[in-house]
Amino acid sequence: MKMNRVFQLYKDLLEKYGQPQWWPAESPFEVAAGAILTQNTNWKNVEKAITKLKGLGLMTAESIVAVDTKILETAIRSSGYFRQKAERLKILSRFLMDKYLEDGVLTEGLSPNQLRAGLLALKGVGPETADCILLYAFDLPFFVIDAYTRRFVKKHSLCAPDLKYEKMRKFFEINLPKDARIYNQYHALIIIDGKAEQARTYDS
Repeated sequence: MKMNRVFQLYKDLLEKYGQPQWWPAESPFEVAAGAILTQNTNWKNVEKAITKLKGLGLMTAESIVAVDTKILETAIRSSGYFRQKAERLKILSRFLMDKYLEDGVLTEGLSPNQLRAGLLALKGVGPETADCILLYAFDLPFFVIDAYTRRFVKKHSLCAPDLKYEKMRKFFEINLPKDARIYNQYHALIIIDGKAEQARTYDS
């Protein structure tokens, strides 16, 4: 693929920060659960909730579907909006368990676009959450657009920062090799760079 500015910026970030260690998890389901829990909160609060879930043996789709809702709500209280998120975790878990997940592997014959459409049909799963699950849990090449990505786009004048989600996602995807590893690293590096810039602004 011919080098373009979007791809060159990825190379520049990789040279500056090195290989990012991003979204640590022990299973695809843990990533999927984390994508729900991280909505409207910070990662420290999510880590507390994940630790509680693991301590209770609630880090599989089957266990989340089976557990009493009140127990689940208590376990994830630190993540905020815990009643809403408990409901969404159960819906997502049922979806993954019943239709699309077998031993952590996508059901044979299911296309990535079909999986994305199924996720987007779930209550509480928008494009950003769906693409986080697809990219970070299943290593599928869907670029994640979030507030950090939009600030990065604006900073480097790559495209209009207020583009609709799908248009901005496709903008990145057509300007990069179709490689989930690159998408994963690039999105992580954008966040790392954004946080570093915020820290510099705060210090000054």
